[in-house]
Amino acid sequence: MAADFSAAVLAWFDQHGRKDLPWQQNKTPYRVWLSEIMLQQTQVATVIPYYQRFIAELPTVQALAAAPADQVLHLWTGLGYYSRARNLHRAAQQVVSEYGGDFPRDLEQLMALPGIGRSTAGAIASLSMGLRAPILDGNVKRVLARYHAISGWTGSTSVQKQLWTLAERYTPEDRVADYTQAMMDLGATLCSRSKPACLMCPLRSGCEARALGTPTAFPEPKPRKQLPVRTCLMPFLRNPDGNIWLQRRPDSGLWGGLWCPPQFSDDAELADWLQEQGLRVSQQQSMTPLRHTFSHFHLDIRPLLIDVTEATGVAEPGQVWYNLRQPTPLGLAAPVKKLLQRVPQD
Repeated sequence: MAADFSAAVLAWFDQHGRKDLPWQQNKTPYRVWLSEIMLQQTQVATVIPYYQRFIAELPTVQALAAAPADQVLHLWTGLGYYSRARNLHRAAQQVVSEYGGDFPRDLEQLMALPGIGRSTAGAIASLSMGLRAPILDGNVKRVLARYHAISGWTGSTSVQKQLWTLAERYTPEDRVADYTQAMMDLGATLCSRSKPACLMCPLRSGCEARALGTPTAFPEPKPRKQLPVRTCLMPFLRNPDGNIWLQRRPDSGLWGGLWCPPQFSDDAELADWLQEQGLRVSQQQSMTPLRHTFSHFHLDIRPLLIDVTEATGVAEPGQVWYNLRQPTPLGLAAPVKKLLQRVPQD
């Protein structure tokens, strides 16, 4: 049964699989790893231009390891989930310092690197090294959950255990790289979340979800809960040169390592801070509010454009007057980048 499963998947891949994605060209552990990290929580079409820019500037793991954090975060700006970029940078430095720039050919050692879980380690090992290692990304979970009509959310421990057992069973000894790519492609193109093309699927004859007539009932979605709403006041301080004051956030926590304006809970807190900084306000105006949604809450941002005439004590280490006309390549949080684009330039 396992041999029939993998043979059907590989036969489909030979005819219909994707073979022209940027990370499939000149395939190396570095390029595969970068693409896998970028593709977490992100669609292929979104990732491609980011991947191409990243590879153009940092073509090797050595180049990434040596790059300043701001360059890495700048290249990542807009992709979200910025802990991925920070872990990417740390992992590159570890690969260079501990393994001489060569990714280890051992799953446990790969999984010990920052930001690399079991599925990502399997993808690196199988796609770039030809090692037999199963993967279980979102696309593969969906294919296996439907094929065996497994109820429940794929993120739950019990369902994950079942799916890993199946992934291990079906991964063949030969053509591992093609099989791994084929399973991802199958989930991304035919076995899609809302409109699966069952009649074109190479696994249709054995698919239990199709036999039941309810393929979209599997897998079950993540249990939904209402996201809480948080609010903040975000001042964009503009000096007489038209530059905006930004500060680098701590590496851990929300927007870790990125450059942002300060945040306050209310106007009184902002006024106290302005006084402490010795800043004299010449003009203040409200900007259009912005809601930014994280995985676990909504953030309602109330931005203010504040013109200041004095800048005593500002632009110390970890602070910068950001030139909107000739911007320095810094890592910016996505909503901050969006709001900066709304700041009028005389």
